[in-house]
Amino acid sequence: MTESRLSADGRTLTVSVPMTFTKRGGRKLVISPDGTPSWAPPRRRVDNAMVKALARAFRWRKLMETGAYGTVEEIAAAEKINASYVSRVLRITLLAPNIVEAILDGRQPPEMTLAALMRPFPVAWREQRFP
Repeated sequence: MTESRLSADGRTLTVSVPMTFTKRGGRKLVISPDGTPSWAPPRRRVDNAMVKALARAFRWRKLMETGAYGTVEEIAAAEKINASYVSRVLRITLLAPNIVEAILDGRQPPEMTLAALMRPFPVAWREQRFP
């Protein structure tokens, strides 16, 4: 995958490395080609959007459990947001504890995004795998 070229005069070496730039939370992230080991250990990156969604989800669940709100529609009306969004965010409370901890610690895989968490996933913790 990596190419190198030496100039005709032998003074310049050009190395081409294929890479992809992806924006994650406003930051650029370099992803190495498939199967190529990274030259640096992955940095912890706390995704504020996912942390905020987790906090909202657990707060809304507690409000429903304590009886402050009886339905998703009541929460949506109080928060002035769509009931469908509230339902999708509430589903995040069904994540396995190790996944929640990884998100809060910034150890989640780069492909785990809030959009990925909003898609349906298995309820059984052992079956939960995120791309």
